[in-house]
Amino acid sequence: MTLDQLIAQLRGQMATKLEQRNGIATQLTELRAADTIDEAKVEELRAQKTGLDAELDQMQLRVKELEEEKARDDAADRLAREVNPGAEKPKRAHDQVARVGAEERTYRPDTDPKGVDFARDVVSSFLGDFEAKERLARHSQEEVVERRVAVTGAQQRAVGTGAFAGLVVPQYLVDMFAPMATAGRPFADACRHHDLPPTGMTVNLGRGTTGTSVDDQASENAAVAEQDYDDTLLTINVRTAAGQQTVSRQGAERGIHVDDTIIEDLYKRYHANVDNKTINLASTGLTNVATAVTYTDASPTVEELYPKIIEGLAGVEGALLDMASGENIAVMHSRRWYHLQNAMSTKWPIISQPGIVEKTIGANYAERYGSGVRGVLPNGTPVIVDNNIATNLGAGTNEDEIYLGDKNEFHLWEDPNAPLLIRAEQAKAASLGILLVVYGYYAFTHQRYAHARKISGTGLVTPTYTGV
Repeated sequence: MTLDQLIAQLRGQMATKLEQRNGIATQLTELRAADTIDEAKVEELRAQKTGLDAELDQMQLRVKELEEEKARDDAADRLAREVNPGAEKPKRAHDQVARVGAEERTYRPDTDPKGVDFARDVVSSFLGDFEAKERLARHSQEEVVERRVAVTGAQQRAVGTGAFAGLVVPQYLVDMFAPMATAGRPFADACRHHDLPPTGMTVNLGRGTTGTSVDDQASENAAVAEQDYDDTLLTINVRTAAGQQTVSRQGAERGIHVDDTIIEDLYKRYHANVDNKTINLASTGLTNVATAVTYTDASPTVEELYPKIIEGLAGVEGALLDMASGENIAVMHSRRWYHLQNAMSTKWPIISQPGIVEKTIGANYAERYGSGVRGVLPNGTPVIVDNNIATNLGAGTNEDEIYLGDKNEFHLWEDPNAPLLIRAEQAKAASLGILLVVYGYYAFTHQRYAHARKISGTGLVTPTYTGV
């Protein structure tokens, strides 16, 4: 950030403070002109005005110091050009992004690991706390510099609307909250990620539907094979995930950790919703686009289930052919993963697999839920455990499903600059409520190639954990 930018930033903050001060001055004039003067209110407003005056004095002094520093730097530049006309203009610390990075961030994981201070400032700013507003403004500027967020992007759209203030959630909070106590987003994290385009409510992909043709020529000078190539447009809708909660003013002002508890839960529900929709959404969710491999058995066993998984993987490769990346995954509910671990057997695969110890049926990595790959199947296929998979499927409403596919053909687009924004509106002011909203944009598709398979049927009813 250059000195000019710092000065402009301070002047913008001063303009905001002056507007606040003028508003208070107007209120004081109206109170003093009333027939009955509310002395307590007058004293409160006078104290606020005095505080703003002190802040403005400090900011004015700071602007003066920066302007003097800039004048000295400009003079030094002119002198340098006179002494050495061909020299390149030196880059100073204040002209580089590192300037902000060298200063302490407003909200940091070491001092505010769960985002308590951030959440409290979000709510307090709408209760008239000027210091909270200033901290949030400083944080937003840090995000612009540190993440190089384009001011014309999502952040400006949020800030520019008069009815609410848009706030970029600190990135370390986004990273921490996603995999916690809810079902989280294990499958979404395993998908192939893309940056969501900055504009528009659809993502469009071209998809080949008819290929060219090559065949042996029947005879000399005979016509050779010809087939016109054709493609079609795959249109993917950009979806808006959002959740809201009204916090009572009493809870925000007199409760303990009310605001941060609610906001933390909204973060987690947001991520779980994205994951849930990639699996279960009508028409486009994985369960609705995957080709079924039916496993029907009144007395299911793991030994019977495994060949169905191999059948499904064979279908995946048969659909992708040379477009397969080889990075197949199996996605299943935790109850199914533990059911597989429960099995005991005297039989082992005839063909050994890379990385699998002899006479073992797969491997459990003993990782916690939501941490990525939990283990591998006997043929080496990685397993993702995701409890957003439904367990009430089938005629008996007690079945789950196992999904198989190439992880690079599970596509998920998310906003790279602000996967989560938090806004607070005062639409509930009449009932002493503060409305908190968490939202974000995303898009997904598993249909670039019709390759995914799912194991389903009565063989996947609620498992029983018994020995041989």
